[in-house]
Amino acid sequence: MDLALTYEQQAVRNTVRDFVRKEVMPLEAEALRRERRGLPGLEQSELRELQQRAKAFGFWGLDTPTEYGGMGLPAVDQSLVWTETGRSFVPFRFGGSADNILYHGNDEQRAEYLLPTIAGDRVSCFAITEPGAGSDAANIRMTARRDGDDWVLNGEKVFITGGNEADFAIVVAVTDPDVGARGGSTAFLVDRERGWTSEFIQTMGEGGPASLVFDNVRVPHRNVLGEVGQGFELGMKWIGKGRYAIPSQGLGIAERALEMAIEYANTRETFGRPIGTNQAIQWMIADSEVEIEAARGLVLRAAWTVDQGRDPRHSSAAAKLFGAGMVNRVVDRVLQIHGGMGYTRELPIERWYRQVRLFRIFEGTDEMLRLIISRDLLRGYTRVGDQLG
Repeated sequence: MDLALTYEQQAVRNTVRDFVRKEVMPLEAEALRRERRGLPGLEQSELRELQQRAKAFGFWGLDTPTEYGGMGLPAVDQSLVWTETGRSFVPFRFGGSADNILYHGNDEQRAEYLLPTIAGDRVSCFAITEPGAGSDAANIRMTARRDGDDWVLNGEKVFITGGNEADFAIVVAVTDPDVGARGGSTAFLVDRERGWTSEFIQTMGEGGPASLVFDNVRVPHRNVLGEVGQGFELGMKWIGKGRYAIPSQGLGIAERALEMAIEYANTRETFGRPIGTNQAIQWMIADSEVEIEAARGLVLRAAWTVDQGRDPRHSSAAAKLFGAGMVNRVVDRVLQIHGGMGYTRELPIERWYRQVRLFRIFEGTDEMLRLIISRDLLRGYTRVGDQLG
């Protein structure tokens, strides 16, 4: 079994690593300084400028099909890229992409929403989570009532990434209360000018999601995405991608943090010798390395499963569950190795400590992922040891 990356995959990884090192990491000191003053680390205009530099590097639309002007990278290659961008805490993402379910739009919708989003002229957000429907996405309560050629939306969405910046939202609402969310929900493309409002939600991390309120917001029937009743299905397709993207980013964070710990252990001296000579430090470094490599195997296998056209739900759930736990444990150890300095805001470690805690919650909590994995096994959808078959 050949587990080595191809020449092309190595080239993609190394090019992105070089870009992050030269263009992104130099911005970290200023970002930390601004955050200590209670300001955003980087303005959106600065992040867009970074995207344009990346475009000049040849990176634009990683997952966007080539017919739409993107790179159309396979899932494994995308995972490698996400790992490299994860090595910096600057919230940089390559441009030229759009929510995967926007490709389910008709010709008019692709022209009005998909293409401008790929070009960077429009900003979207995906809204399915509600105050009473997080892990249980089938429990959504937002309603959409048909009124002539329009639908009238009422309800609230919470913890919506990009909800404050978006000029349109992809909203899943119940259109058939008798059926419920599964089979009775529909996705809508809703421009902000239609009347929905957003409010920033303060969290323990930097930046933050938004709550979206829909009070008799009217949406024309032509803005139904996909088919009426297909909303939950589209929502699960959107969420599924995050289950290997998130641990891919976690790998990059863990790698960078462990590199910092190794350097600190070799240079910080107590009682006349480097702390790296102490067994307690050595074991924390060793455990972190082993967990990183174990997570890498799960993440790349999940991405490989996608590329093979196989059902990735089981492998992606395993990758997200272990990868999210791994990066939390690694960052915790790295903070412990750094001691008081790790707890300060002079270094990004405490920032990562807060950031990665979210990884165990969004796009599938640890508990929900364990339920998915165990259910697959108990019901015979997956057999123990068959994942490479």
